[in-house]
Amino acid sequence: MREVALRIKTDLERLAPTMISMFVEVIPEFRHDDEVRRLMVASTDSNLAAILDMLTLDIGLDDITVPPAAAEYARRFAQHGLSLEALLRAYRLGENMFVQWTMTQLAELNPPTDVALAAAARIAFLVNSYIDQVIEGLIDIYASERRRWDARTDAARAAQVRAVLDADDLDVSSAEQMLSTSLRGWHQFAMLWTPPGTREPGAVLRAGTALLAAATGKTPMTVEADDHSRWVWISSVSRPALDTEELVRALRAQPNLCLALGDPASGLEGFRRTFRDAQRARTVALATGRRGLTGYREVALSALFTDRVPEVQAWASRVLGGLMAEDDTAARLRETVRAFLDARGSYTDAAARLHVHKNTVHYRVRKAEELLGHPLTERRLDIEVALLACAQLGLPRS
Repeated sequence: MREVALRIKTDLERLAPTMISMFVEVIPEFRHDDEVRRLMVASTDSNLAAILDMLTLDIGLDDITVPPAAAEYARRFAQHGLSLEALLRAYRLGENMFVQWTMTQLAELNPPTDVALAAAARIAFLVNSYIDQVIEGLIDIYASERRRWDARTDAARAAQVRAVLDADDLDVSSAEQMLSTSLRGWHQFAMLWTPPGTREPGAVLRAGTALLAAATGKTPMTVEADDHSRWVWISSVSRPALDTEELVRALRAQPNLCLALGDPASGLEGFRRTFRDAQRARTVALATGRRGLTGYREVALSALFTDRVPEVQAWASRVLGGLMAEDDTAARLRETVRAFLDARGSYTDAAARLHVHKNTVHYRVRKAEELLGHPLTERRLDIEVALLACAQLGLPRS
């Protein structure tokens, strides 16, 4: 039995990754981001090391405890709302794979039949007893962490997030302890909400969280701000890569779901900045009645004005004059002027962007200049900013 364990220990650098790959392939809950994956690897390695020490050093079952890395991994499982059943299944699958390794080594050693049978039976008994004992401890750890995590009500969690956001003198370690999560990597915040009157808003918000998880490939953390809104953030070691196009497509199937997205940022200051970015993007979306996805990057300039919308709209009215009318004709003229200016004054490029004939762009630009009372080349920057404000903050209410 000792010889079998020593042989496995010698080959552990090759065998352990095989077991980890099996977990990831068979159990969806084990497909973590890099940070949690490292913890999963450490948990697996520590359990294998403990079992091999038990077999080679004659450690008694009474002395077996849950390895620290395995305990922390179980706590992280609970924090992310992953099922205890998935965690326990991994232990049983790992037990089976380990016993198969020992049978292979026994066959290579080729001892007398009675010795092989006795060794196989003893190994199976000890490994099974180890797994049973560790699982008992893991169940307690998982349940305790789940109760602790759930006991931190969403209101309390929101207050803790706000404390981290607002306390400039709070260091990284204290902030991490307050939120029970690492703040040293990258973060990206999203604000999810549903319009008043939405049926079953909780289900809509959960669907939105699932969409973000699918678009980033990460397990998000969430806070219920109220019955109709949720804060969601993705944390990872590397910069989050969000498939925006896929997210926009998926949101079309959720007409009652609105999502404001901050830019990715790193560290504690990045955690604060991406939250505020998402918050500003949400303010723009609410001011204009936008649905679907509102990314901070696309509304960043308008977001600077969200606390002074009436003043900005009044200024835009002075700049644009008759172009600020609420009718469809004025709307088309504003759209054409924006496209024309974005195309650096090219009628051909503007026509291609608008899917109209070049002569149509000529006509609309001329009409816009008549309403402005001067060429577009005059006060060009003012015109562009005013048009952007109209598009993203809306027209003044009549």
